[in-house]
Amino acid sequence: MAGHSKWANIKHRKGAVDAKRGKIFTRLIKEITVAARMGGGDVTSNPRLRSAVAAAKSENMPKDNIARAIKKGTGEIEGEVYEEILYEGYGPGGVAVLVECMTDNRNRTVADIRHYFAKSNGNLGESGCVNWMFDKKGLIVVDKETTTEDELMDLALEAGAEDVVEEEGEFHVMSSPEDFDEVREGLEKGGVKFVSASVSMVPQNTIEVTEENIAKSLLKLLENLEEHDDVQNVHANFDIDDALMEQLS
Repeated sequence: MAGHSKWANIKHRKGAVDAKRGKIFTRLIKEITVAARMGGGDVTSNPRLRSAVAAAKSENMPKDNIARAIKKGTGEIEGEVYEEILYEGYGPGGVAVLVECMTDNRNRTVADIRHYFAKSNGNLGESGCVNWMFDKKGLIVVDKETTTEDELMDLALEAGAEDVVEEEGEFHVMSSPEDFDEVREGLEKGGVKFVSASVSMVPQNTIEVTEENIAKSLLKLLENLEEHDDVQNVHANFDIDDALMEQLS
């Protein structure tokens, strides 16, 4: 599992665009809207909506914003209709990249995503070209300073988690996507504070990027993708040595 959340760690370290609350809210509102449209507006019977609302509350999103997003999804009030699209491709150095989007204009979005890949000497591929390299997993990130490994392991396994992995000053609680909500709720009841909690795409293996130029181009590609308004999440199967990251910073 080593390196599976490298991009998430780098974003946090670099203070990337997700640090902007407005961007976070935009993504969460889209997720809530789509979840409500697909599964209904009742959080008790819609696991995806329940997770989206929990994520919004963890970011201190006002209740009115959450309620309005749900009503847009259920059609009680007018709003944009978003389409979910997964783009797949290869970045510099042959790194596999998955880009989760929600858009109201497919043509605009694919043109922009293709441009970003080409600009960084990568290429946007066909559906399925890299998706097979990733596994869908529930991922809950916990700061090492807030709990011990034994305490977290006991709580996590009791709640239905598959494993707890220590990585770069954090604990990563892994679960199946189906058990994610139950694990998150179990840890919450146990008083565990999260850095993040989401269902993510975890690479089965990682590609080590050692050349400075390739690393720089790859990070630029990922940053450009993250900044796009239609992009919800970006996943990639790379690892960059900390010493090289220091140089790039």
